[in-house]
Amino acid sequence: MDVMEKLQILTASAKYDVACTSSGSNRNNQAGGIGNTVSMGICHSFSADGRCISLLKVLMTNRCVYDCAYCVNRKSNPTRRATFTPEELADLTIQFYRRNYIEGLFLSSGVIRNPDYTTEQMISALELLRNVHQFRGYIHVKAIPGTDDVLLSRLGLLADRMSVNIELPSRESLGLLAPDKSKDSILKPMALIKEKINENSSDIVKYNHAPRFVPAGQSTQMIVGASPDSDYKILTLTEGLYRKYGLKRVFFSAYTPVVEHSLLPSLDTKPPLLREHRLYQADWLLRFYGFQANELLDEAAPNFNPLLDPKCSWALNHREQFPVDINRVPYNTLLRVPGIGVKSAQRIVAARRAGTLDFPALKKLGVVLKRAQFFITCKGKPLEGLKVGEHTLLRSLMSGQELSLIQPQYEQLSLFDDTYLSALPKAETTGLTKGGWPDV
Repeated sequence: MDVMEKLQILTASAKYDVACTSSGSNRNNQAGGIGNTVSMGICHSFSADGRCISLLKVLMTNRCVYDCAYCVNRKSNPTRRATFTPEELADLTIQFYRRNYIEGLFLSSGVIRNPDYTTEQMISALELLRNVHQFRGYIHVKAIPGTDDVLLSRLGLLADRMSVNIELPSRESLGLLAPDKSKDSILKPMALIKEKINENSSDIVKYNHAPRFVPAGQSTQMIVGASPDSDYKILTLTEGLYRKYGLKRVFFSAYTPVVEHSLLPSLDTKPPLLREHRLYQADWLLRFYGFQANELLDEAAPNFNPLLDPKCSWALNHREQFPVDINRVPYNTLLRVPGIGVKSAQRIVAARRAGTLDFPALKKLGVVLKRAQFFITCKGKPLEGLKVGEHTLLRSLMSGQELSLIQPQYEQLSLFDDTYLSALPKAETTGLTKGGWPDV
């Protein structure tokens, strides 16, 4: 099998790994080297399946000794197999970079023989890139759970970012769908990476030329929809990972059925892309807006409303906290108002020092008044002529895409078609209540 055949197989096998992120680190080029890394330097393109890519996203091998039910590369799945040699992978990366096809490398792998042997092969490829080809560009590498600590430490010194995929949000789901893996084997390398990052931070302060250990930090990925775990379970775990292991990002991947299995959704099931989107919105609220997981969801309401984004849904469930006077409330309260983001909240705080703000001024500062108008006042007064009806409120808080989920889809019917009556939309099939609006 030639290199291009291997490339075709191993890039296709890697497409379900999420890698949409900026570099997160800076590295200047040196004499005789190739490439550099700038923290916001990864530019994005889109693959045929709609995912955002900017890297040569490839597996070292798609051979695997594990039999994870959800994985297209599981050992029991009849698929074409291939394995790169370290030399082949290093040469491909350099050739693609020189042609400006890529900004860096995203390297993952199936487990061939055992985790240690697989990691040794990845280390060999990265050492060729860094030490022989003098490649100074961005490298994101997936750590293999169960790998020896010494090998993980060597791998981390060669990469900009490392990730250990937690895959499934509960121990029960992991036991059912990935019996060869354990929660401890996944969390142990996360703890080691955090420890090494902290040690390296102090070393860099003491020694100017200390080697950098994963300067862009670590991340992880969770599959959404392969198991019956709720959004509340996923979001609570996400919050815990940020707090305990200092992760930079938690990525969510809507499960795409690729293999037939009794414990998984059928092959004709559509990926839960809207659910993935809601989890990313909630993740943003955790990281930048000061929310906690138990504020957004709880055991009584464990899943996000598909028709409203998490912030708007929270605001509707806490109407006793609104309206707030835009000229008086602190920054943290501004962040909780629908239609006000981080930048617009910062602008409001800065502008208030110069004078009192009114509604036209808020619009100039970037506030989305279509949403915010129902939750704020200026100088103690609401927007003139504002009518806060339930239908008006819900329609204003929904985006065009969300409205399309509840609006019936019409088509041109023939006068001579005897079955036209059966094509008329019915309330119970479009999710409408008697009043014509979603029950939220």
